[in-house]
Amino acid sequence: MEKEVNDITAWLKQTVNDAGVDGLLVGVSGGLDSAVVANLIKRAFPENSLGVIMPIHTSTDNMTDADKVVEECGIDSMTIDLTETHDLMYNGIRNELKAKAEFNEENDRLAGANLRARLRMSTLYTLATNYNYLVVGTDNAAEFYTGYFTKYGDGGVDILPIVEFTKTEVREMAAYLNVPDSVVSKKPSADLWEDQTDEAEMGVSYDTIDAYLKGADIPEKEKQIIEDMHRKTAHKRDALPAFRRS
Repeated sequence: MEKEVNDITAWLKQTVNDAGVDGLLVGVSGGLDSAVVANLIKRAFPENSLGVIMPIHTSTDNMTDADKVVEECGIDSMTIDLTETHDLMYNGIRNELKAKAEFNEENDRLAGANLRARLRMSTLYTLATNYNYLVVGTDNAAEFYTGYFTKYGDGGVDILPIVEFTKTEVREMAAYLNVPDSVVSKKPSADLWEDQTDEAEMGVSYDTIDAYLKGADIPEKEKQIIEDMHRKTAHKRDALPAFRRS
């Protein structure tokens, strides 16, 4: 793991140099992946890295863990509360839809959750422009393969330092980096609504996805879920479809 961390750190330095920017920033949620990335960019750029905490109806536990992460890794940080911004924007959209009698109650929760991710992305890029930094993504191999991220939300980033690592490997990296135990051991959750967990939403565990990605045999039902997610989310990973003139 020491070699992996050193290799990522060197890659981060080279990427920043090649881009002609001054440093890196990441959104810190209180979850495992963002905690690891915060530690990595702090190692690469001790004086030019930033962890951004962006609560939107965020649980107290996740806020506490996010604060622990930035404090223990020593990264410069700021907190920008987007709750009011989100509520104002989404309530306005919802009211207009209801006025047209076209509001889709079934899709309401997902639409609101995706708006949270996209507001956070916009906030990170506004800060990145201010500091001349790159926005660093937190997707691991399991999330990227299954498309478990919001297009133009947490998927809207400049670089992906841990996308080659399974969730299990990211957890091992977190232990090596001395990420707080409360973060390492918690159930993965995007904190999109009360009691939401990644694995319940996907219908398959990260351990099973990791095993699939490593080429191990897994039950056919779980294999089908993973492959269906991968197929349905191809548009998130592929270049935008564009008409080409003949």
